[in-house]
Amino acid sequence: MDSITQAVLGASVQGALLGRWQGRKALLYGAMLGTLPDLDVVLDFGDAVADMTYHRGFSHSLLVLSLLSVLMAWALRRLRPHPEYSGVRLWFCIWLVLTTHVLLDAFTTYGTQLFWPLTTPPVAISSIFIIDPLYTLPLLLAVIGGLVFGLHKQVGVRLQYIALAFGSLYLLSTLMGKQMAEQQLEQALAESDIQPQATFSSPTPFNTLLWRVVAVDGDDYYEGLVSWFDEHPPRLERLPRHASVAQAVLADSPQHQRLRWFTGDLLRYDLIDGHWVVTDLRLGMTGYHPFRFALAQVEPMGRETHLIEFAELWPVPSAQLSALGFLHRRTLDENYPVSLQRLAEPLALPPATP
Repeated sequence: MDSITQAVLGASVQGALLGRWQGRKALLYGAMLGTLPDLDVVLDFGDAVADMTYHRGFSHSLLVLSLLSVLMAWALRRLRPHPEYSGVRLWFCIWLVLTTHVLLDAFTTYGTQLFWPLTTPPVAISSIFIIDPLYTLPLLLAVIGGLVFGLHKQVGVRLQYIALAFGSLYLLSTLMGKQMAEQQLEQALAESDIQPQATFSSPTPFNTLLWRVVAVDGDDYYEGLVSWFDEHPPRLERLPRHASVAQAVLADSPQHQRLRWFTGDLLRYDLIDGHWVVTDLRLGMTGYHPFRFALAQVEPMGRETHLIEFAELWPVPSAQLSALGFLHRRTLDENYPVSLQRLAEPLALPPATP
């Protein structure tokens, strides 16, 4: 999730557990601690693919954070002991602030390596968009309320518990939406006699009522939209993936192998301006996927192909904010015309010249 959400979540957790003794400072301490796992973004892991796939790695590991919480609680208890609450309560607060950060991240689509250093695939429940005001605003209001009323009074602490309970119920509702979307996708695939290699679902931006569903099938993938208000399974549009040719070209690319592991093979391949460009289909929206990488370059006349040693992000089309309007209209009307084929066309085009 975004940094603001993680900060107010950490503040609310610490305010609920230690606000009675720390007062308003608990909100500040919790906000700082709640953003700690994301400091790995300042590290340079080597190239664009490594920066993407090693983010949310060791700093988001439940094992690492559990050990860190013990060390932090021990150090704080030695340096600034507080006689009114126990060391166990302090440790539990630190542990909960850190682990709620990474568990919330796991509900997004990006991928969180909760079990690092194990090489199990990242956890990506994909039930909430990376920015969701319905989750963030109650926490923000609770933190503001805590600053206004103080946390030595019961009302300030109670606000934190209410906001945290609301956020938990909201996350539960997103899981119900995901189950609905996947059931609708399964029915659409069965009716079309499609047996995919992998399927995927995620909420559309700022909207947990409308879901994007994807099914990968060899050199093609199928994509559609499904709403809580739909009466029929989604209409799936077939889009090109070009996997068989590209995967042969990229067979010896370590970046490609890591991307396949990180994304669950939900990738699209396009030959653009003599470059094999690999797109992570999970993130973003049809036509605007922010994580695209050029992994190989084809010589003129196609005589030879060279793997690119240090991958860089490939330029992406500008995000069309106007698309949010038609997504909201599609939420309420399953017959509202939306052409995913047309939206996906910019993916196969070269970047615009300045």
